[in-house]
Amino acid sequence: MKPPRFAYHDPTTIEEVLDLLHLHGDEAKLLAGGQSLIPVLNMRLTSPKVLIDLGRIPMLAFIREEAGFLALGAMTRHALVERSALVAQRQPLLAEAIRQVGHPQIRNRGTIGGSLAHADPAAELPAVLLALGGSVVVQGRGAQREIAAADLFQGLFTTAIGPTELLTEVRVPVLPERTGWAFVELARRHGDFALAGVACTLTLAPDGQIAGCQLALTGVGAGPVQGSAAASSLVGKMPSATSFAEAAALVQAAVEPESDIHATAAYRRHLAGLLTERALAQALARVSRLEGGAAG
Repeated sequence: MKPPRFAYHDPTTIEEVLDLLHLHGDEAKLLAGGQSLIPVLNMRLTSPKVLIDLGRIPMLAFIREEAGFLALGAMTRHALVERSALVAQRQPLLAEAIRQVGHPQIRNRGTIGGSLAHADPAAELPAVLLALGGSVVVQGRGAQREIAAADLFQGLFTTAIGPTELLTEVRVPVLPERTGWAFVELARRHGDFALAGVACTLTLAPDGQIAGCQLALTGVGAGPVQGSAAASSLVGKMPSATSFAEAAALVQAAVEPESDIHATAAYRRHLAGLLTERALAQALARVSRLEGGAAG
């Protein structure tokens, strides 16, 4: 299979990219890691007239800590995030989830910004960004704005990024104190897209009550799904199998999965609840280990 004809550009600066986007608009596609776009081109599911390769812009690849959050360049490869000691220490949920993305060959080429901009409803990183309350920075000609994860994902393969804007940076808060985390998913084979997955954090108060919780799911909607009602139901309670089961029931009631060749809607809904319970239990266990002085 071969892609349709297109004009190819490989700019070396962000300014050149923005000029090209301004010139071509919806007729252009950005090439980051290529792990999603190249197959789509080869299957003729999209036919852009212009392809803009971001691979020669080194300033888009970085990982650094700033005031209260990690900043990751949009062209930072999954493999670099996976190996980063800083990510593992300051935001272990991201480190855990990134290992579930495809296979090593894919993680060596795929980029964190490309995955989020593609907004695949079964991908891991959109759910992680939503669970963490993260954001992305996008750049236009003469203007820059930050988009919260809750506003970024707008449906199937659709985001709030404009056709003349470039995603340049991803921001995720560092893990708060007394907080456990978990990312669990179920796929038919390792490396496949998940039938369902759950990203969560769980924060305990000094008295052991749940002081905060964040839940987001993948594979059970047209985009990542935030389990706000379920997470809120846990705040102020003591963690227990009963409270986790009640939260899981709220998740099942909130998601609206569709049936496909891989699983029925009913099965995905069942998995959403089951994996929510598992993720919460795992996050709780990690808080307990951290309080005991051991690493999670």
